[in-house]
Amino acid sequence: MAWRDPLDWLDRVDPGLHRRIKGLRLVTAYGIAALMGAVYEQSHSLAGGASLSFLAGGIALWASVSEGRSNRADSSRDLVLLCLGGLLGAAFTAGLTPWLARVGRGVPELTLVAGAFLLGYARRFGPTAAGCGSQFFIGQLLAYGLGLGSADLPLVTVAGLMAAVASLVPRLLSGPAEKPVPPAPARNVQGYGPMSPEFVMGLQAGAGALLIVGLNVAFGLPESVWAMAACTFVVASTAADTIARIRMRTIGTAIGVPLGLAFLPVAEHAPLVVWAAAAIAMIVYAIAMPARYDIASGAFAFTLVVTLAASGEHSVALLSARLWETLVGGALGLAAASWLFPLRERPPPGAG
Repeated sequence: MAWRDPLDWLDRVDPGLHRRIKGLRLVTAYGIAALMGAVYEQSHSLAGGASLSFLAGGIALWASVSEGRSNRADSSRDLVLLCLGGLLGAAFTAGLTPWLARVGRGVPELTLVAGAFLLGYARRFGPTAAGCGSQFFIGQLLAYGLGLGSADLPLVTVAGLMAAVASLVPRLLSGPAEKPVPPAPARNVQGYGPMSPEFVMGLQAGAGALLIVGLNVAFGLPESVWAMAACTFVVASTAADTIARIRMRTIGTAIGVPLGLAFLPVAEHAPLVVWAAAAIAMIVYAIAMPARYDIASGAFAFTLVVTLAASGEHSVALLSARLWETLVGGALGLAAASWLFPLRERPPPGAG
């Protein structure tokens, strides 16, 4: 029967329900962190308290996405490290923003270039290192998007602690029900003289982020961090892999954004329905992420658009910017991977 096709697909890509359990876990982690932030905001006086739920939820969500261990002890350790990475990234940007803002418009955004370099550089050092690099950059994006400054450092600390608790609880409850997909072995990649492949990957990500800063200063992009994410998270061990990730991210976003925009009338009148759809989309994200980056990108683009709409943002022009800024970021990522020390896999020994 036709209605069984989606279930058959789920069973093929996620035998044993393991990825679906992870999807439920990351949605639960976000919900716990956001709820803790809301309760804390109502009972304590904290500068910028309105941002606490969003910051804690974001750190907990992406820490849960990046974690991929098979037992509780290792998972708990990694989740704490990942939340610490998000906390440090947010603190780095929040602490420097007031000082850099005195220099000129767009200068505070330069702090994100350091995080983009770290994200690319850490990719080849195993899942924990790669996750911590990603979390540092995500913490920066969250702090920059919320407009946090040095006065908000206590809020950042509280958010990081909440995120750690919120991400640990569902992981401890899921226990052995999860069997993470083992990471692919690192490719044997040729560097450039004294520049290791890791350094080149960081350079490619940082260069793309720097170009986005320049475009934002020159033209005023609606949400420059969307373009920055598009040109940094696609960086992979070889130029061919980066190009493949750019293609899949672009296809997924081109599908996810229009689907999200179609939910705008529902978001205005039934926000709970939209939040439920966003939760389902993030579960799909968790299921698809290991093998289908295009589906994962589409699911996240949909989630971003509908959650912004449910939070009160109904500007079609702004929400649509997710699509064209992804295209801009993808084009810059493609340029960096193709022209800035393109990485290629070493031929196997004995190959002609």
